Amino acid sequence: MDFFIRSAMAEAGGAGAGNGFASLIPLIILFVVFYFLLIRPQTKRVKEHKEMVEALSKGNEIVTNGGLAGKVLDLDENFILVEIAPNTEVKVQRQAVNTVLPKGTIKGTFSGKKEKELASKKDD
Repeated sequence: MDFFIRSAMAEAGGAGAGNGFASLIPLIILFVVFYFLLIRPQTKRVKEHKEMVEALSKGNEIVTNGGLAGKVLDLDENFILVEIAPNTEVKVQRQAVNTVLPKGTIKGTFSGKKEKELASKKDD
């Protein structure tokens, strides 16, 4: 009986030792696929977002992660002051900025009637 156990262990050890590197190949391929499909694009997006946040300046029109659209009035190291409506300002974190819009985009989002109402309130 002891003979069968020893010979079975010898066969398993001999077969496993030869395929050590071959068993690692699927793991290596899986890591490479994850790197190119998940890790690399995510680091690229993070780098682009960091550059966009650093390039913010007064007068930029932005959209935050929460969906607020407004115009940058003042910049701080960590926070920005955003005008979201006439005489309505909010302070948001710089990292909360999702998109920088082309100039004039926010003004063009209001309908004609709403635009006239805001203009008349601003003149008062």
